Amino acid sequence: MPDSVDAAAVRRWCAAGLAALRRHQAEIDALNVYPVPDGDTGTNLVLTMSSAVEAAVGDTAAEAVRGAARGALLGARGNSGIILAQLFKGLAAGLERAGAAPVTGAVLAGALNEAARGAYAAVAAPVEGTVLTVGVAAGSAAVDAAAHGGVVAVARTAAQAAREALARTPEQLPALARAGVVDAGGRGLVVLLDALVETLTGEEPPDEPVIAAVPTGGRPRTTAERETGSAEFAYEVQFLLDARADAVETLRDTLAALGDSLVIVGDEPTWHVHVHVNDVGAAVEAGVDAGRPSRITVTRFEDQIAAAARAEEAAGAGPRDRAVVVVCSGPGLAELLEAEGAEVLTGNPSTRQLLDAILRTGAERVVVLPNDANVQAVATAAAGEARAAGVRAGVVPTRSPVQALAAMAVRDGTRRFEDDVIAMAEAAARCRSAEVSIAAREALTVAGRCQPGDVLAIVDGEVNLIGQDLPETACLLLDRMLGGGGELVTLIAGRDAPAGLGAALRAHVERSWPFVEVQCYEGGQPHYPLLVGVE
Repeated sequence: MPDSVDAAAVRRWCAAGLAALRRHQAEIDALNVYPVPDGDTGTNLVLTMSSAVEAAVGDTAAEAVRGAARGALLGARGNSGIILAQLFKGLAAGLERAGAAPVTGAVLAGALNEAARGAYAAVAAPVEGTVLTVGVAAGSAAVDAAAHGGVVAVARTAAQAAREALARTPEQLPALARAGVVDAGGRGLVVLLDALVETLTGEEPPDEPVIAAVPTGGRPRTTAERETGSAEFAYEVQFLLDARADAVETLRDTLAALGDSLVIVGDEPTWHVHVHVNDVGAAVEAGVDAGRPSRITVTRFEDQIAAAARAEEAAGAGPRDRAVVVVCSGPGLAELLEAEGAEVLTGNPSTRQLLDAILRTGAERVVVLPNDANVQAVATAAAGEARAAGVRAGVVPTRSPVQALAAMAVRDGTRRFEDDVIAMAEAAARCRSAEVSIAAREALTVAGRCQPGDVLAIVDGEVNLIGQDLPETACLLLDRMLGGGGELVTLIAGRDAPAGLGAALRAHVERSWPFVEVQCYEGGQPHYPLLVGVE
């Protein structure tokens, strides 16, 4: 058993935690008894943790956790994602406080306790019976265990204490008791702590039940109650903010007077702000007064509650009423798209193979994402055959997997199917795509003549840049694309990508384009060492 934690162990834990959250994603989503957007918690945790995994770089455990905290902050989705980012931030602070000392049981326990209490303090009006309560229980138990045990004992004790605190959440929060479930965010924290134990020991998490049963009707009926805050406020406002720490303290006071469910997490200069208000303009204006807000999102709760009700009414059509079929190459890409709920077909399929995939979903309505101009005609033909067989199939003309990810992010089962297809097509169109490849032969392109072995940056099907060094050419490509605007960059490394390409490009964007979020994935696709999307 290890007696300390290093950077490699942190990265293994983050990866194992993401994999575990994906396995439990549907289960955690089903625990939500609150209106969107504070759920679906499982989905929000997976998306936030994905960003944390990609950013968990560094030579020490503290550096790796600090990177994960930064990634989680920029990729945070929903209230649960913001709390997870704050937990990572507190964990990093606790490890950094130990300096160059090894991360022993005592250091790990102190960091876990600091993380939990920091997350609790970050919420303006913390609610008992939530992930905050579960985290505090885990941190306190970890400190007690450190008096007589090492890192393994600390991790095991923290996970068990979290599990026991999770079981008590229905006693603390009436909404949970009425729905017959435990807190969704707390369940996610238990999953992550179990993954830590598994990383350190190789032991699988316990099999005993840790959640109350979801009512037999399926997902519990959405109520008018919120995960945090009262029904007095009609809007949820979230944004990233570039500001000084003193300005953020003033902002905290201003927003607290405007609404509730206030959470501000981060470090100077980047903060993530979440609040429920009635005056959206005043909340955004307060952000402008404090610094530079970006990625502003506003959601009206009434719309989300109505959408949830429509989803319940449509539930009689069955869980496979709708489906998405995606064509891609590369094991990493396939896994990524499957995690988003798609039926994945790899390679260069025939019309028959694509039709079989559509029918195999068993859904009455199917969206097809071809992800390649060469597959689009086949997809259109397969969709026509599917319609003749009684399946309402539509094709969104995606040219790249990065556009497929953008399209799937806006799916909404409560919309009319045709409207949903249009929304997905619009999202795909807003995502500019590019590929980096290696020239196989001499050719004349719009960027000049290329020779075998040259690096080609291809934007919307045309060679835009010709270079000799892949990372350097990729950086120039990103600069050109971001020169036209953009808030989110998606990077998918291929099978032949050089080691560390994603980290190098992330660092370049953070230096040159500090207000742009970067998400990196290992796609494993052939022919293209890098796929790029800019939204």
